[in-house]
Amino acid sequence: MGKTSTIQDFLNNFLSKEEKSGILLLIFSILALIIVNSPYQDFYYKIKYFVVPAELGNLDLSKSIEHWVNDGLMAIFFFVIGLELKREILEGELSSFYKMLSPGIAALGGMIVPALIYYLINIDYEQNLAGWAIPTATDIAFSLAILLIIGSKVPTSLKIFLLSLAIIDDLGAVLIIALFYSSDLSAVYLSYGLFIFLLLVFINYIGITRTGIYIFLGIILWYFILKSGIHATIAGVLLAATIPNHMEVNGNTMLKNLENALHNYVGILILPIFAFFNSDINFSLVSFNNIINPISLGIILGLTIGKPIGITLFTYIAVKLKICKLPDSLTMIDILGLSFLCGIGFTMSLFINSLAFTSSELLNLSKLGIFVGSIFSAILGYKILIKRNFQT
Repeated sequence: MGKTSTIQDFLNNFLSKEEKSGILLLIFSILALIIVNSPYQDFYYKIKYFVVPAELGNLDLSKSIEHWVNDGLMAIFFFVIGLELKREILEGELSSFYKMLSPGIAALGGMIVPALIYYLINIDYEQNLAGWAIPTATDIAFSLAILLIIGSKVPTSLKIFLLSLAIIDDLGAVLIIALFYSSDLSAVYLSYGLFIFLLLVFINYIGITRTGIYIFLGIILWYFILKSGIHATIAGVLLAATIPNHMEVNGNTMLKNLENALHNYVGILILPIFAFFNSDINFSLVSFNNIINPISLGIILGLTIGKPIGITLFTYIAVKLKICKLPDSLTMIDILGLSFLCGIGFTMSLFINSLAFTSSELLNLSKLGIFVGSIFSAILGYKILIKRNFQT
């Protein structure tokens, strides 16, 4: 009873934060759409591309606001993802191979099939192929917000399964970004970054729990990773991996304290700001021809068909082969409904999009696909799960 209560308390706390984040993401995305399609469009782009001067001695980090959001603020987002991953692996729903198996298999299917669909649709368009990973992502804030809208009858096991799947999905996104969206690697800066990372591992090992030291070294790590050619957000995940979890700080672990301190800021500040500066779709682009463009169509079908097929089929086969079993009280209908919610790519899809393409035309086509695919996925997932909800 005590363990069940603890899990429920954790979920209620976590989901309430995600609900706020999902609502704010929606508000800021709509705000961006309104401004971009109004006479104030030029003002929006002046802010987005305004270069913030940042010089320290010989270091010149002057970047546009868009780049500071995508390379700087999103590194904090990935840091929080890394903290959640580490905690779940050490003591949560991913703490054993058996616990990790069913959501892991589902997440794998939910990445492979959408990527394959996108690739097959764009196979004859070489310039489009860089976007293959865009429909593999899941927006945990929006997905969990839909579950909350459905109501309290949604089984706790379904919320845990979605949360576990989304966390593994985030890990997949981190690996994809590190392996496929890094270029012109610098061996010098990579070696500097490796040295700082090993130093962080060492101070963890000897028992240092001063948050300031980790943050200071983390900023240096971020700079070296940025200059190395690997996307700077990966520094957030690497830093999170070194944060102590075994020592008590003010009655809690340092890892948990940092996660609690940053989670709200990420959800109600960083992600909405990111959404605001990356949701600039001009309604003049919304046409049948643009929707059936290989980029848009690949993303739409990847999210609305690829995600459900991949997650549901991989889970069904794994259960039938007795590789794993569904959590208590869940049916394949639940998994199908959940799989559509996982087709809400939005935040992570927009982020991968910003790495995949530089052409404004390709960026806009893929944003159109992300919006259309995510909206359809949300509606279909809601319809399936609300019907199941009212029948129980």
